[in-house]
Amino acid sequence: MSIKKRLIFSNIGMIVIPILGFLIVEIILAYLLFVVFNGNPQGKDLSLFIQFRFIAMVLILIITNGLLTYYVSKSILVPINKLSIAAKKIREGELEYSVKSNKKDELGELSNTFESMRIKLKEAKAEQILYEQNRQELIASISHDLKTPLTSIKGYVNGIQDGVANTPDKLKRYLDTIYKTANDMDGLIDELFLYSKLDLKRLPFHFEKVDLYPFFADFVDELVFNMESEHGTAALIANKEEAFIVEADREKLKRVVVNIIQNSLKYMKKDHKEIQVYLFSKSNEVVVEIKDNGIGISKEDIPFIFNSFYRTDTSRNSSTGGSGLGLSIVKKIIEEHGGTIWAESELGKGTSIYFKLKKVI
Repeated sequence: MSIKKRLIFSNIGMIVIPILGFLIVEIILAYLLFVVFNGNPQGKDLSLFIQFRFIAMVLILIITNGLLTYYVSKSILVPINKLSIAAKKIREGELEYSVKSNKKDELGELSNTFESMRIKLKEAKAEQILYEQNRQELIASISHDLKTPLTSIKGYVNGIQDGVANTPDKLKRYLDTIYKTANDMDGLIDELFLYSKLDLKRLPFHFEKVDLYPFFADFVDELVFNMESEHGTAALIANKEEAFIVEADREKLKRVVVNIIQNSLKYMKKDHKEIQVYLFSKSNEVVVEIKDNGIGISKEDIPFIFNSFYRTDTSRNSSTGGSGLGLSIVKKIIEEHGGTIWAESELGKGTSIYFKLKKVI
């Protein structure tokens, strides 16, 4: 029953029910009196009869109004009071007070709407806390990754100033190290700039139809040429007859593949390095697998390798010169394409990075 109907019913009930009750009592009393006095009470009997009628009417009014007040209080005032308490708790930052209702009326709908708002506020608060933690970790990681090369540069400059580099060969070695370290810092700053633009969604994407088979065929050919000097191999494995056309930003997708390949090559400690690229055509998506034969990643670390600045002792040590942002940039670019990315790995047997994109049919 709706609130409006309840109020109308309660208002009518406060008038009609007492009258009906009074009439019923009148009829009963009249009947009794008729039976006892042949319907014609006189003297004290008439006075008693009138007093009894009055008392009965008052009792009926009290009982009826009490029942109606209880009904209105239970069905309307209690839920409103509960909502009021919840609103005060939310104002004070307390988001654990639930007002979920099983009722089907307007108050039940209002309570459930309020409950949905409370849950969303709670989730937003949790996301804000997590975002703040990530921001603090990001600042700490940036500070550490910038301070380390700066300290190195200062040390070599002081060595030159103090005359430690007292031969042309030594001086050249010092200057080469300073230049390389400065380049690493420049690369880190570029990665940070790209990461921040992706995080703020201020990097424009230019989507077009891209056939992944020729895209990766060209990339793998170039990779084979670059890996020959290190006695490495690369291969593209896919069925040419299948369709691999997706909607993608060609340059951003190239950045994804470059970051994944660089990450794989950086942490390979084998004499013979292998990179294999697999393409799988599904009904409405294309799955890409980039597999290496590197040192692998532990199961405990796999869920975190796409986090910014995440490193492990075995697979992502800062001594390798990585910025720690490569795979997190990859994840953000793939997500901007509406795709997903994940990893599978086993220590000592290599790592596979998968991502899937929606197919253009």
